[in-house]
Amino acid sequence: MESWYLLYCKRGQLMRAKEHLERQAVNCLSPMIAMDKLVRGKRTQVNEPLFPNYLFIEFDPETIHTTTISATRGVSHFVRFGNHPATVPLDVIKALQNDAPKTGVDPALPQPGDEVIITAGAFEGLRAIFTEPEGEARSMLLLNLLNKQVTRSMENNQFQKVER
Repeated sequence: MESWYLLYCKRGQLMRAKEHLERQAVNCLSPMIAMDKLVRGKRTQVNEPLFPNYLFIEFDPETIHTTTISATRGVSHFVRFGNHPATVPLDVIKALQNDAPKTGVDPALPQPGDEVIITAGAFEGLRAIFTEPEGEARSMLLLNLLNKQVTRSMENNQFQKVER
């Protein structure tokens, strides 16, 4: 009887494992999310797995043996409870297919009003308030210089969000 199981894949090989499993007629699910991130100093939207390195698969263990699945390129191992691979309830799979978030924002990406610290340039070491992105590679910061608030445009790789 077909059931859903959870696989842990080798680092960076989730898509490879999915491709090889689909060739073996195994139904695969890896919910994706479009994340706003800083990549090489530019704000970009990156598609990445909602659960990195985890792959939900549906197959019948009487038709395809679990060792065949485990030996597939990119697969590390089954997530197990005791000696048996853990099954994932069908309602969880349906919720992931229908209700999974489609977009998100990297928590390390500063939002308007967040405090940042300048890490390079003439203002290195000063704290500022992130006001808004300015294009892909620059952002506007609000600095307090000599008791006067000054708005300054800076490269995205010259500051970072202060973790609280």
